[in-house]
Amino acid sequence: MFKFLTKLDYLLKETFLGLLRGGWMNWAAVSTVTVLLFLFGLSLQTSWQVEKLLNQFGSQLEVSVYLDSGTRARSIETLVVQMPDVVNVQTITKEQAWNKLVKELGISDIDGATQQLGENPLVDEMKVKARNPEVVPNLATQLAKLQGVETVQYIDEAVKRIAQLHRGLNWVTLTITSILTLTAIAVTTTTIRLIVLARRQEIEIMQLVGATAAWIYLPFILQGIAFGLVGGAIAWSFISVIQQFISQLLTNQPEFIQFITNGLQLTPAQILLLPLILLSFGASVGLIGSLFAVRRFARS
Repeated sequence: MFKFLTKLDYLLKETFLGLLRGGWMNWAAVSTVTVLLFLFGLSLQTSWQVEKLLNQFGSQLEVSVYLDSGTRARSIETLVVQMPDVVNVQTITKEQAWNKLVKELGISDIDGATQQLGENPLVDEMKVKARNPEVVPNLATQLAKLQGVETVQYIDEAVKRIAQLHRGLNWVTLTITSILTLTAIAVTTTTIRLIVLARRQEIEIMQLVGATAAWIYLPFILQGIAFGLVGGAIAWSFISVIQQFISQLLTNQPEFIQFITNGLQLTPAQILLLPLILLSFGASVGLIGSLFAVRRFARS
């Protein structure tokens, strides 16, 4: 155990000294990784928020079913409830709709208004809530085929636009992340190579006294991982500041904006997962870059 702690202490000291000696080269690698992880984290967070907003719109998306004048909602309500894509059904009878309408128009004599028109001109309506946005078009088709249904209406344009935005954002994120990942690996590789060359004389002395290649170059690999961890921490702090700024900006806004704001809130699991993803991604980039850097020297 003591021997292991001694080796660990040596590796950590050498890694720390290597970071101090790297100077501006270290910051070149860290800043590149930070930019990569900042854009990746921001895109990932936005993707989560758009997906949640999509589900929020979808969960409140209702299909309005208007029946024929001679058909009552109770006659087909059982059939609608039994549909697998239906999670809730709200029935509004034509009497309820008529009473609400005349009250909104400021008419106090409901019976008199009804007699003046001869009869209640409205029809029974059913508000059907779908399981998710994807099943709404198919559900609307099934509802329209039921006997006694005159019209089926639903608004899916907003959901379609958000879904298209979500898919486009994912493709843009993948493209940008791929390009920046290769760039960050290349910069990390170059930085570690320069550090190795600067300490070439020390490495040769260690080789002469019998140190193994793994023991010599492991601190450089740890330096690459440190680049990624520092870049991930900085990127996460920037993202957190932006998230708080947006939340404060959207406070005390109109009701619809509040609805959007709720859709932008991450879940507790996502809040914990985001920094872990950034740190893991950064460490992986640093590891790959440092392995590329020391591979050629370790073979020589």
